[in-house]
Amino acid sequence: MSFEIKKVAVIGAGVMGAGIAAHVANAGVEVLLLDIVPEGAANRNTIAEKAVEKLLKADPAPFMSKAAAKLVKPGNIEDNLADIADCDLIIEAIIERLDLKQALYAKIEAARRPGSAVSSNTSTIPLADLTAGLPESFRRDFLITHFFNPPRYMRLLEIVSGPETNPDTVAAVARFADVKLGKTVVMCKDTPGFIANRLGTYWLQLAVGEAFALGMKVEDADAVMGRPFGFPKTGVFGLIDLVGLDLMPHVQGSLKRALPATDPFHATLRDEPLIEKMISTGYTGRKGKGGFYRLNREGGQKLKEAIDLSTGTYRPQAKAQVAELEDGGGRDLFALLSAPGEGGRYARSVMVRTLAYAARLVPEAADDIVSIDDAMRLGYNWKSGPFELIDKIGAARLIELLKADGEKVPPLLALAADTPFYRVENGQRQYLTLDGTYRDIVRPQGVLLLADIKLKSQPLAKNGSAALWDIGDGVVCLEFTSKSNSLDEGIITMLAKALKLVKDKYKALVIYNEGSNFSVGANLGLALFACNIGAFGEVEKLVAAGQKTYQDVKYAPFPVVAAPSGLALGGGCEILLHVGAVQAHAESYIGLVECGVGVLPAWGGCTAMLERWVADPKFPKGPMPAPSKVFETVSTATVAKSAAEAKELKFLREGDGITMNRDRLLADAKAKALSMVDGYQPPKPVEFFLPGPSGKAAMDMAVEGFAKKGLATRHDKVVSAALAEVLTGGDADHIAPVPATRVLELEREGFMKLIRTTATLDRIEHVLETGRPLRN
Repeated sequence: MSFEIKKVAVIGAGVMGAGIAAHVANAGVEVLLLDIVPEGAANRNTIAEKAVEKLLKADPAPFMSKAAAKLVKPGNIEDNLADIADCDLIIEAIIERLDLKQALYAKIEAARRPGSAVSSNTSTIPLADLTAGLPESFRRDFLITHFFNPPRYMRLLEIVSGPETNPDTVAAVARFADVKLGKTVVMCKDTPGFIANRLGTYWLQLAVGEAFALGMKVEDADAVMGRPFGFPKTGVFGLIDLVGLDLMPHVQGSLKRALPATDPFHATLRDEPLIEKMISTGYTGRKGKGGFYRLNREGGQKLKEAIDLSTGTYRPQAKAQVAELEDGGGRDLFALLSAPGEGGRYARSVMVRTLAYAARLVPEAADDIVSIDDAMRLGYNWKSGPFELIDKIGAARLIELLKADGEKVPPLLALAADTPFYRVENGQRQYLTLDGTYRDIVRPQGVLLLADIKLKSQPLAKNGSAALWDIGDGVVCLEFTSKSNSLDEGIITMLAKALKLVKDKYKALVIYNEGSNFSVGANLGLALFACNIGAFGEVEKLVAAGQKTYQDVKYAPFPVVAAPSGLALGGGCEILLHVGAVQAHAESYIGLVECGVGVLPAWGGCTAMLERWVADPKFPKGPMPAPSKVFETVSTATVAKSAAEAKELKFLREGDGITMNRDRLLADAKAKALSMVDGYQPPKPVEFFLPGPSGKAAMDMAVEGFAKKGLATRHDKVVSAALAEVLTGGDADHIAPVPATRVLELEREGFMKLIRTTATLDRIEHVLETGRPLRN
């Protein structure tokens, strides 16, 4: 029977070890962080303590909240190793030297509690080598847990177990990683580089070498080896700059030593004097002076430059010019791989061999194609795994290209020649196995995906912006389908329809989607178009309709649960403020950002935030504290950088749930909704005691002070004044209660006043064109 992991030790407070400790703390689990005692150190815990200090200052933040940081207990190996006896999981994350690791394991074995799990974060040393010569009691509890950097944000965790590892130990660690840490666990064979780094390093090395061989511009190479294949827009050279040029020789070296001479990896290794020179002179990427790309700051300028692979000199960065990608080219991958130009030759020379190499890794590195695809999607941020890419190209076509280039065809690829690697049968997604049959893709217990539901059913209702799905047990799911899940009339209409449908026939409503972001807010493009043609009446109708529908959500006689992930901004945030409960993915970035584009939250955001701060029993009472707090948050367009931080800012309530694993979000939200059904009562309407004109005057004075310091622009003052009027109750006497309905009216009035100003329209246009706010 597997055990529960309640306390963790991480030994090694370097970048990875400290990052792993921070993420364990993000899960609400106490973690002991240990490192060596530096010679002559007055503070024996200095290395671990400084690591935590760095984590608190790092951006992007390794901690999801300051509260999480308090769960990390710094110590040292000499004084605190005995404390690991209280830990259920001990993670070793020290330097990649076998002798040092084995010496540490002997100390761990003497100090740990029998049956506790011990793992290494290694990515280069086989498990068999790590445990060689160690007692059977240690080998039984030992495994490899390979995290990817940064541990908070990278979802992949590769787990390697040995022939003697207790299956219950593996199951306990895998479940902890999945449910508590939010990782997608991929089980790997004990082979060099495991899966992601084995294939990813092959791909990177091949892509760099072929770009040099073809004399390509790095911008052109990155354009080909980026979006057409669903790879990160950094491409290859931008990605290497991000991870560090100096890291690549270490990974390549370990694979060179470990892989047999017959492995195709060795054919990718080429000495590139330019790269060696860049590393030796500090051009190691973004963490150094620059890399293949750099920002030249000489003479006070900020000039983006790219290196010339032929000469080694920097030149101004240019827009990629790849003929094969012009006019929508690159969407047909076979056409791109077959194109005779430089871009086509580059794509073919890299990807045909990379995809063939992926096919070689089953069953050597993994038991099935699903593991390979998961590893590359989550470890290297590929939108599609290699076998999914082969299906887009066509296995038979890929075989043609391999044969034409004189390359061997791997048996697995030959097996799939006339069949896809993935198919849907009776509403169930299946994958091709090594014996030529198909097997169902089985989700772990507690995982529910809308993508799977869509294979088996039709929507209850649908329009161009949203759809309603029956997700079972009397629960309906409202899915946004508009671009970036921006909110428009179609979504408001579908939300109103959902409320009526659930009231008549179902138990509860969940608002959820599987896009990158829950919602970026209202569709600014439509709003700008309407204003430019003078259709302000239509804008006001949409504002009023949104307000009414959100109020209907708030006072619905059944549970409405929102399940955000990614960005939930503006109107997307306002949905969260009106539902009966929220089950948020831990990586939810929530905020009311309307002031940044020159308007106000007008779908009830101001009113709901006032209500939350007024209701907090720990917050100071009186007419001014709550409006002041909301003014501070909304006027600065503050965005919570995690679901945990969103609770601190009251975008989420204390009782709202947080799900660490994105794949478990819908199931958790559905369970929360069902748990609320019996005896559900909507909230009662509220009234506020607000400060009125005197409170507005105080807020205006504060903004004027910021303006004098250059921190607020001319239009910031206009927007802030409109916001202050809403939050202080307009001209109402603070002695008399102000109903929430009046604050909603003030929201609408303030929004319409601002949307008619040229400065606000300029802000909206600028954001739509550049993606950045205009400081006017």
